[in-house]
Amino acid sequence: MRNLFLLLFFVPLLTLAQKKQITLEDIYKKSTFRSEPFGGFAGEDNSGLFDPKEIKDEAGQAVNTQDYQVSADKKRIIFFTGKEAIYRRSSKATVYLYDVASKKTTRLNAGKILHPTFSPDGNKVAYVFDNNLYVYDIASAKTTAVTTDGKWNYIINGNSDWVYEEEFSFSRAFDWSPNGNYIAFYKFDESKVKEFNMTMFDDRYNKDYRYKYPKAGESNSTVSIQIYNVNTGAIVPAQYEQGDIYIPRIKWTEADNKLVVYWMNRLQNELKLLLTDAATGTATTMYDEKNKYYVDINDDWWFLKDGKNFLFGSEMNGFYRLYLYSIDGKRKTEITKNNYDISDVNAIDEKNRLIYYTAAYPTPMDRTLFVTDFDGKMNKQLTTETGWHRIQFNADNTKFHDYYSNINTPQTVTLYNLVKNKGSITAVKEKVVSENAKLISTLNEYAIGKVDFIRVPNTKGDTLNGWMLKPTNFDPNKKYPVLFCNYGGPGSQQVANRFGAASMWHQMLAEKGFIVVSIDNSGTGFRGEEFKKKTYLNLGKLEIEDQIDAAKWLAKMPFVDGKNIGHWGWSFGGFMSSLAITKGADAFSAAVAVAPVTNWKFYDNIYTERFMRTPQENPKGYESNSPVNYVDKIRGKYLIIHGTADDNVHFQNSAQMITALVKANVDFESGYYPNKNHSISGGVDNTSFHLWSKMTNWILENLGNENVNKAPVGNAINAQPSQTNKTF
Repeated sequence: MRNLFLLLFFVPLLTLAQKKQITLEDIYKKSTFRSEPFGGFAGEDNSGLFDPKEIKDEAGQAVNTQDYQVSADKKRIIFFTGKEAIYRRSSKATVYLYDVASKKTTRLNAGKILHPTFSPDGNKVAYVFDNNLYVYDIASAKTTAVTTDGKWNYIINGNSDWVYEEEFSFSRAFDWSPNGNYIAFYKFDESKVKEFNMTMFDDRYNKDYRYKYPKAGESNSTVSIQIYNVNTGAIVPAQYEQGDIYIPRIKWTEADNKLVVYWMNRLQNELKLLLTDAATGTATTMYDEKNKYYVDINDDWWFLKDGKNFLFGSEMNGFYRLYLYSIDGKRKTEITKNNYDISDVNAIDEKNRLIYYTAAYPTPMDRTLFVTDFDGKMNKQLTTETGWHRIQFNADNTKFHDYYSNINTPQTVTLYNLVKNKGSITAVKEKVVSENAKLISTLNEYAIGKVDFIRVPNTKGDTLNGWMLKPTNFDPNKKYPVLFCNYGGPGSQQVANRFGAASMWHQMLAEKGFIVVSIDNSGTGFRGEEFKKKTYLNLGKLEIEDQIDAAKWLAKMPFVDGKNIGHWGWSFGGFMSSLAITKGADAFSAAVAVAPVTNWKFYDNIYTERFMRTPQENPKGYESNSPVNYVDKIRGKYLIIHGTADDNVHFQNSAQMITALVKANVDFESGYYPNKNHSISGGVDNTSFHLWSKMTNWILENLGNENVNKAPVGNAINAQPSQTNKTF
C-alpha cells in the first residue's frame, strides 16, 4: 500500500490536471484529510461498567457519560459534564460520582470543580473548588476542607497558577501518596504578582478579566509544598531553601512517606531533588544538577519499585541521554552514550531491567525505537525503516504498535512482538493493523506534491535542516514566490520526517504556485545541547540570521522569484516573522505574524528568563532583538493578527507593535479576533475558517506573482469587491 502511494508522485502532468484542487473547506470545515483513527493499547474500555440511561443528576436528568474516570478497583466512576476550559491545561466541570454496585449517583459539589482524583484505594476523592483543596470520603459521604484560605488572585491550593500551568506544563497541583495516607499539594501565594487585565467584548459595557501574570523580571508567586496527613488532618510544610525559586515538580517515590520535591533557582540553571519525609517535612538532597545555560524540566523521572534507584533523562553530557542513579547517591550509571538525542522513553521493564526509547536517529528528523538495559551494556535498534516511528507498548511490554510515517507517506500502524532469546531482543512483525486506506484513497484524488528535504548553509558554518515543497506543476524555467513557514523557538522542531510536517495548507499553497519551505534554525531541538542552547541570552538574533541566510541562499536558485520571498509564523513564529520583515527587510518582501511576541519584556518570566535572564540583567539582549524596535526598516508588506483575549501572548504585543508602526509612518495591515485566545480557533463561530481564509488571500495578493493562481479562497470567494481593510 505504501509503495502504491509513492507512485502518485510520478504521474504525468496531464493526470495532475485532472486531480481535485485542495480547498480551505476541505481542510477547516470538512476534515477531508483526516487520518484513520486507531486506539491501539490506549486504554481499557470501561463502558460496560455502567448503563448511560442510569446516570442521572439530582433533578433526574441524564448526565453526559462521554467523559469519565474509573477508580483503580473499578467500583466507582467520576463523570464530568458542562466542562469549561480555563487556560491551556485547566478546566472545571460539574462532577458526579457513580457507584457501580449500588448504581447510585452523587454530585460531589454544588459548584464546578477542578481535578477530581480518586485515592489509590478508590475510597476517597480529592478535588479543588474556589482555590481550596477538599477530600470527599465516599463511605461516610463526608467532605473535608483541607484548606480554607483560598482566594481568587491571592491564594491557590492544589491548582497551579497561570505561569506554572503554561511553562511547567501541569495544572493539577496535588498528588496522593502511593498508599493514600498523604496528599502533597502546592500553595501559591500570588499577592506579590501583578495583575494583567483583558477586556471581554460580550456586553454593552463589556467585562474586565484580571488574573496574575508575572512578566519577565517581575515577582512570582511564593510557592510552598504542604503535606496533608489524611488520617490525622495534620499538615506540615516541605522544607527547602526559600527565596526567588521554583518548584517545577513533586513526585512520590514507591515509599508512601517519601516525597521528592524538585527545587530550581530562578535562573533555572540548577536543579535539586529533595527527598522529603512526609511526616515531618524534613529533606535531604538526593540529586543536584547545574548547567552553564539552563536545565530543561520534564516528566522523565521514574522512581523504581525496588525503592533504591531512579531513572531520568538529562543533557548534562551534551545530548539528551538516560541515567540510572541510586537514591543514596552511591551509584551513578550513564545508560545511553550515543551522540543523538532521546526524544521519548516508551516503556520501562523493571522485571527484565530494560528500557525502550525513541531517538532522533539516524538523522535529527527521524525517530527510531531502541532498547537498552539498566547497565547500558546493551543498546539495540528495533525499528529499521527510516522515518517517524511513534511507539506504544502494551501493559506487560511484550508487544508494541508502531505508528509509522514519513514526510510523504501517511501513517500506517503495525503490531510487533518482542522476542527475547539469550539476551538478545528482536521486534518481530505480527500484522499491519491500520493502513489508512481511506486517507490514501482520498489523497489519490488530489494533486499532492512531493516534499524534499534540503540542507541549507548559514554564514556561521552550520548546515540547517529544511524541507521544500514545490508547486505541483513545477516548471524549472519559471520563477516562483517562496513562503517560509517557521516556528524556530528553543528546542522546537518543524523539519521532521513524518506525514503532516508539511500540512495540507502548505499543499494548497503549492497548488496555487508557491514554493513552501521550512527551515529549523539555530536553537531548535534534537541536534544536541550546544545547537539548541547557542541562542542563550539573545533570543531572535541567530534564529533570524539563519532565516535570512536561507532566504538569500534560495534567492540564487534559477526557479525562485527572489523579489517575492515571504515569512509566516505563529507565536514564537510570529516573533520570527516580525523580525523577518524588519531585520530581514533585504531578504523578505512580506510577512504574516500571528499572535507574535514583539518584545520579550511583555512575556512571562519562567519561559523568557530561562533563555534570556531578566531584563534588568540582560537589557541589550531584550532590546537588540525585539521587532518593535526595528519597524523603520520595513520595506515590504506586513500583516499582524491577534486574539484580544490571548492570555498567553498578550494582545498588548501587537498593540505595541502597531503603535511603533504608526509612529514610524509605516503601512501595515492587521486583523484581530475578539475574545479569542492564543489558538484563535472555533468551528461553530467560523473563526478558524475565517482566519485561514484571511491569511491565505493576503498571501496570494501580496506575495503571488504571474505564476500564482490568485483566485480568492474561503470566505473571500463570494465577497463583494472592496478595498482591503487596513489599519494605520
